[in-house]
Parts: sequence; structure tokens; C-alpha cells
Amino acid sequence: MEDFSNTAAIEHPIAAPVADLSVLLIKLLKSVIYRDGDERQWAALLNLQARVRDYVAVLNLDLILDEAEGYAFLKSRPESADDDPSSHLPRLVARRPLSFAVSLLLALLRKKLAEFDAGGGDTRLVLSRDNIVELVRVFLPDGPNEAKLIDQIETTINKVAELGFLQKLKSSGGSSTGPASYEVRRILKAFVDAQWLAEFDTRLASYQSQLADVIKAKEGRGHE
Repeated sequence: MEDFSNTAAIEHPIAAPVADLSVLLIKLLKSVIYRDGDERQWAALLNLQARVRDYVAVLNLDLILDEAEGYAFLKSRPESADDDPSSHLPRLVARRPLSFAVSLLLALLRKKLAEFDAGGGDTRLVLSRDNIVELVRVFLPDGPNEAKLIDQIETTINKVAELGFLQKLKSSGGSSTGPASYEVRRILKAFVDAQWLAEFDTRLASYQSQLADVIKAKEGRGHE
């Protein structure tokens, strides 16, 4: 007679990956998965990535997974110019147009990350709120209202954090009253590539010119 006393133990390894796959897909459809955020979930993703890729392909998505940097996310597949427009599937992952201020900060953070990596030190780039403000401030023309300008930069910092490129860290001792610090998330490298970075100086000159025009226009409206 067969012994069925270990049935549960036999079934468990089969059921667990299915549960993990569902959790992974839901998580990826909502946000980015980081290795340092949940090592167990990251290990499950590495183990099940082939199945994840097959599943999301049905949704016209690609899994972007960088084992070295420790992040994974879903990206809409590019549309070919030769495709029939009527055959294009709706985009599941929406495109987010970025404001000029956000684009400028992302460019500066990406440049800072490249310089940090070239130093060969720690893998985590952490900047204080004041560091980031000064990083942006030196590229902005002087305005009549310094406090307002700083507030605008802080609003941009918060927006970049919402997009997932900065992670606000808890201050020492868990206090919320100390100066804020942020980790520059390495996923930024996936969105601002090496070619883009090589053109940084040209882009920055364009940014400065655009920003000067924006400030002049605002000042002109203020005197009306």
C-alpha cells in the first residue's frame, strides 16, 4: 500500500512557485522590484524570470532585469514604424511627460551617479537635501526671491522621489525633524543611458538657456 502521509510535503514545492509568480507579476505591474527591498522576492524573480517574461509578453511588455544593479521593472515594447497603426495594442504602462525642472534634476543626478561610480567606492550614492538643492542651484540664474526658488527645487525633489529615482532615507535615530537625505536609485541608469550622458554638456547648455527664458517670462508677467 502506498504511503500518502507526505502528500503535503510533496505538493508544497509545486504550489509555492505559482504563488510567487502571482505576487511577482502584481508587484511588477505596480512598481519596481529592488534586490535590497526584498531579497526573497528578488530570488524568486531570478528563478521565475522566464515565466514572467512569457506572461508579460502577452501584455506587450518586456521585463527589464539588471542583476548587477539589483532592479527589475516592466517596459512597453517599442512600436515599429512599419507596423499597421490599427494593430497597435493599448499601452499598459503609461508614458509620463516630464517637466523641464524634473528633467534637469534627473540629468544632474545621473551625472553625479556616473562620477560616483567612477570613484569606485560605495555602491549607494546618498545626498542630503542641501546637496541636491545646491546641485541644481548652481545651474540656475539668480532670481529676486531666493526662498521661493528653494521651495521650487524641493518640489522637484519630491516629484523625482515619487517617480522612484530618489528614495528618502530615515534620519539617524528615526527622527523626522533632521535634515532629509536621499539615495539616488540606480534604476536611473536604465532611463538615462550612456549616450544620453555623453551629450550631457550640450543638453545642460540647452536647459540653462530654456530656464533663463522661463524665468524672464515669469518676471515679465510679474511686472504687468
